[in-house]
Amino acid sequence: MRNIPIAEVDGLDRAVVAIGTDYPPDHLLPWHEHRRAQVLYAATGLMHVETAEGAWTVPTARAVLIPPTVAHQVAMTGVSTRSLYIEPSAVPWFPARCQVVDVSALLRALILAAVEVEPRYPEHSRDAAVVALILHELRSLTPLPLDLPLPADPRLRRLCEQFLRQPHIHDAPARWCAELSVSERTLARLFRRGTGLGFAQWRQRACILHSLGPLAAGEPVTRIASRLGYDNPAAYTAAFGRLLGRPPTSYRVADR
Repeated sequence: MRNIPIAEVDGLDRAVVAIGTDYPPDHLLPWHEHRRAQVLYAATGLMHVETAEGAWTVPTARAVLIPPTVAHQVAMTGVSTRSLYIEPSAVPWFPARCQVVDVSALLRALILAAVEVEPRYPEHSRDAAVVALILHELRSLTPLPLDLPLPADPRLRRLCEQFLRQPHIHDAPARWCAELSVSERTLARLFRRGTGLGFAQWRQRACILHSLGPLAAGEPVTRIASRLGYDNPAAYTAAFGRLLGRPPTSYRVADR
């Protein structure tokens, strides 16, 4: 099925409903939630998924697992998605919070095939076998560190969201302290309590995840590193590798 809302087919008596959707450039899917668990796969483009707990960056050929009834919004750049909407009882292992995962070549092929199956596929057919194999493959997904925790405190969250619009690796904690009228020790405590990360660690992670969009668009590493404030491209590349375990070039679209 393609380009139809899940609400129109949510009641189908099948464990998995697969829908392919094409979105206009720079589209924002506003806050909403689903009764079913969702595997949201980026066939093209880049997605940013946000919930009350944090933000997840989803590059091309990766997917994000969205638990049932979790409110979320999705900002999309050049995105065509393939979604699996799954009855919660079929995936009791599903994570309680969003999670970005790598997608194997086999699972990618299965997801693409699922979009083409008859919605009311016979229970002992080839299409049913495809769905059963999808459910099996989903259990062995590899999580990726593409999440950025966001604090619940409204004042700190506002500053975090401002930073994400124009991140800079040397943005000083003193500026944040002045905005919040707190000491650096208090800022550190607020960050640790609200995100589980220290300020510098959160800032570094935010910069690296922000860079995935320009990388996917083909922007040179040198320019990305400079805009983020790194002293040189090597410093940016090293920080990228420490977080994601791979060089920046591996996240270009040509990677898959």
